[in-house]
Amino acid sequence: MVSERLDVLIVGAGLSGIGAAAEILRALPTTRLAVLEAREALGGTWDVFRYPGMRSDSDMHTLGYRFRAWTGSGRTASGDEIRRYLQDTVAEHDLTRHIHLRHRVVAAHWHTDEACWHVEVEVSGGDDEQPLRRTVRTRFLYACTGYYRMDQGHRPAWEGEHAFTGTWVHPQHWPAALEVSGRRVVVIGSGATAVTLVPALAARGARVTMLQRSPSYVDVRSQQDPVARALLNGLPPRMAGTLLRHLHAARQVLVHRLSRLWPETARRHLLRGVSRALGPRQDLLPHFTPSYRPWDQRVCLAPDGDLFTALREGRAEVITDRIACVRPDGLELASGRHLPADILVTATGLDLLALGGMSLTVDGTPVVLRRTFSHRGMMLAGVPNFAYAFGYTHASWTLRAELATDQVVRVLRHLTRTGLRQCTPRAPADLRTDRRLDFTPGYVLRNLHCFPKAGDQGPWRTPDNALLDRWRLRLAGVDDGALVFDNPTPRTSR
Repeated sequence: MVSERLDVLIVGAGLSGIGAAAEILRALPTTRLAVLEAREALGGTWDVFRYPGMRSDSDMHTLGYRFRAWTGSGRTASGDEIRRYLQDTVAEHDLTRHIHLRHRVVAAHWHTDEACWHVEVEVSGGDDEQPLRRTVRTRFLYACTGYYRMDQGHRPAWEGEHAFTGTWVHPQHWPAALEVSGRRVVVIGSGATAVTLVPALAARGARVTMLQRSPSYVDVRSQQDPVARALLNGLPPRMAGTLLRHLHAARQVLVHRLSRLWPETARRHLLRGVSRALGPRQDLLPHFTPSYRPWDQRVCLAPDGDLFTALREGRAEVITDRIACVRPDGLELASGRHLPADILVTATGLDLLALGGMSLTVDGTPVVLRRTFSHRGMMLAGVPNFAYAFGYTHASWTLRAELATDQVVRVLRHLTRTGLRQCTPRAPADLRTDRRLDFTPGYVLRNLHCFPKAGDQGPWRTPDNALLDRWRLRLAGVDDGALVFDNPTPRTSR
């Protein structure tokens, strides 16, 4: 049973929420804290996605937690390995008693007179039961909900799609019993999911075609990290993990910065890797030569060149074309080509969802996210005692999520030390929206209007440097000129 009066309520028991709970309780052990998860299992992304080959596309030494170093020598990890890592973290830090599954937060209302949030929660007992609604009060609300819808992905509509006699599959809802061996499988898409799925399905005996509208960049790197192996063999695991974390974080920042400064050099480097992986199949290189700059969209990862091995050996093919319509036995392409299929996999992206879909009000006034400025990419202007975790677009999610947790701890400590009850970011009157967009995948452009705005100055700019952002936050502290602390604890009358 969730306590009806809390100090901190975390929404979401995925990578961010579990890490936040562990960090806050380590820093402030007497905190009354709960983690509410809408689904029936913890893990977030790593529990939802179960498609073949599911793995991280960031290196695990930075995607893992700083307080619990990843000690594997591989650059990436499978979905199963990451789920076990999260489950072990929960057990090791005694978080089970704080996590409440099937608790969906639907709305939260700030009351200044009480200096707390009234959080409306739907509690589900099972598939056949109507959810019960409860109200939980908390001093601080921390949204660790990720940024996309868990119940559905992005799915374009095509002419004639209902006539298809085969099987439609979306990676977000992969059927556990789906048999692919010997079947013709068309994976529609060119992003990280498609790049992961194609070699995994080919390894299971499917006849796979990757159908893309346009190419994506693919980084071909060895799965085994010789530096990690050397450090893990020569140093204590925790020390080696911490050092590897710093090294990989630095690499991510450096690669992104150099790619933006010299995009043609970065482009040639990525294409050389693809060319080497394709070997004699240089005729396929145009299918992996995008028209945009590296890191305008996220660069996909092919560990050990697994995608290109499948293409080179003829176990998979790639086609760059558009779907004209769906036929009963496959796809009709814009070029006029007919592509037969038994299974159509729509690896067509995500639908984004801000704050897990919950609504916010402050003293009865609704918070409209698209009109609200974001403070350091982790708090909202005019919204008291609230923070949210959001990752980097060009580096591991965890690196930035941990910055948000650090800030929550600083704010809570300051409120306790001063006897004040409320912390509110206040945007200056002359603040303007920073309309520069350095990241342009379709799923972002489709849903940009649903998220808070970035400002053009000071702490209202979006953090973008995993190396410098932590130091900037530490130097600024909680007195950065934008956070207003007020609403003192009332004195008890005698």
